[in-house]
Amino acid sequence: MNNIITPKDLGYYFPAEWHKHTATWLSWPHKEASWPGKIDTIYAPYSQFIKVVSEGELVCINVENEAMKAFSAHHLMNAGVNMDHIKFYFHPTNDAWCRDHGPAFLINPNRPEKKAIVDWDYNAWGDKYPPYELDDVVPTLISRAYGIPVFHPGIVMEGGSVDFNGKGTILTTTACLLNENRNPHLGQAEIEKYLYDYYGAEQILWLGDGIVGDDTDGHIDDITRFVNEDTVVTVIEENKADDNYHLLQENLEALKKMRLLNGKQLNIIELPMPSPVEYEDQRLPASYANFYIANDVVAVPTYRDKNDDKALSILTACFPDRKVVGIDSTDVIWGLGSWHCLSQQEPAV
Repeated sequence: MNNIITPKDLGYYFPAEWHKHTATWLSWPHKEASWPGKIDTIYAPYSQFIKVVSEGELVCINVENEAMKAFSAHHLMNAGVNMDHIKFYFHPTNDAWCRDHGPAFLINPNRPEKKAIVDWDYNAWGDKYPPYELDDVVPTLISRAYGIPVFHPGIVMEGGSVDFNGKGTILTTTACLLNENRNPHLGQAEIEKYLYDYYGAEQILWLGDGIVGDDTDGHIDDITRFVNEDTVVTVIEENKADDNYHLLQENLEALKKMRLLNGKQLNIIELPMPSPVEYEDQRLPASYANFYIANDVVAVPTYRDKNDDKALSILTACFPDRKVVGIDSTDVIWGLGSWHCLSQQEPAV
């Protein structure tokens, strides 16, 4: 990395998700193997997600070709989406998880090019789901479409593995970022240096494990999220016999010991977990923490569960300036992710 000019050198940084958006980016779901036997059931809730987000911002959707564009538009119009707020891009993808393969947008209002993109390497969560070579180049395709700078750090990183407070702090997990299936040649300090240099950060706060059933090896966006610069919500399992109970308690205890750059403790708000969601004898990574913060709404996955209303009520108090909307994710979670995993914000500058 010697003599490489990094985004941080140029004053770029990755803003918090609640920073005003120009758009939300998605990759239209089409990989049947991600929702085996069930992909047809996800288009209605997915279109509902797009409807609520697009009421407050542009939604940009990566599609393979005209046929996929027409298929997408059919579902969106059936859901009552205002198509004036939808823009399609012919960027073919292997899968739908735009949080992880999509563009990491950086901003610097003081540069001539106020926006830039980081194109991290992408290997489908440790080479679990090849092929992924189409997904790996999506950020660069978007940078070309926009004519803005793109940076290539040359290491594997996924958007769902990091969460930002917009004031220099990143939350992540050792289970994911230090997993030998990502960047086995790098230690923790070296990975931190990449996060500082390419996200414009000053501080990394490390949690441990992610929830049971999460095939990403512990993405932060299923367990703990910033809701403002010094407050996090973190999921808690109340049933002591549940496999998630102890690991989520460990994360809670770690959060209590953390301090922000200004020395302040984190404000910690506990969010319940839904009852276990299982399909074909598989425990799925159902979590209310996988919400997406859009301009006007916070889209929260719900699971037809007794804790849905409680979670929505807690998050409503966290976002007084936005409408908190629950969208049924019971079928979507069979793909092992929900609204945050499927989306990537483009900040305004």
